[in-house]
Amino acid sequence: MNSNAYLGLGGNLGDPIMTFQAALSLIARFASVVSVSRLFHSAPFGYTKQAPFVNAAAHLTTDLTPLELLDHLQYVEGALGKEVVRENGPRIIDLDLLLFNDLVLESDRLTLPHPEILQRDFVLLPLEEIAPGLSNRAWGSQTLKSAIGRLPKRFVEKEPVEWNYRI
Repeated sequence: MNSNAYLGLGGNLGDPIMTFQAALSLIARFASVVSVSRLFHSAPFGYTKQAPFVNAAAHLTTDLTPLELLDHLQYVEGALGKEVVRENGPRIIDLDLLLFNDLVLESDRLTLPHPEILQRDFVLLPLEEIAPGLSNRAWGSQTLKSAIGRLPKRFVEKEPVEWNYRI
């Protein structure tokens, strides 16, 4: 059974566009990449003494379970050289599993929907671009668009940029 999964991609070290391209090429080995948002440039969240981030979102379909998908995504991060030196610190790639169908899950390894999805415009804006009207039963009647309107702080700094990702 094909499941719909939504990912957040982020990075601020090296060449994020090339890294995102490499990540999506690796992801295409175990999932179908349905769509990918434009690139959003944002100020750092949390630890601010670092370069701005580039963010995007991707819609996948997969036969994997959520935890299997998480394992595969963590493998991709490692293959691309991700090292976490500090929380919210600089990184070459960050792949966050944001949503998996309408699943609500809380385990020691994975929480779905992603616990901070509704507080971060650099996640909401790319996600809303590829999945307008998307909702999750954990949010009640709230949609991505209504969550964007309620954000107290914005991190996205400029207009999104088109890019031509290839699989």
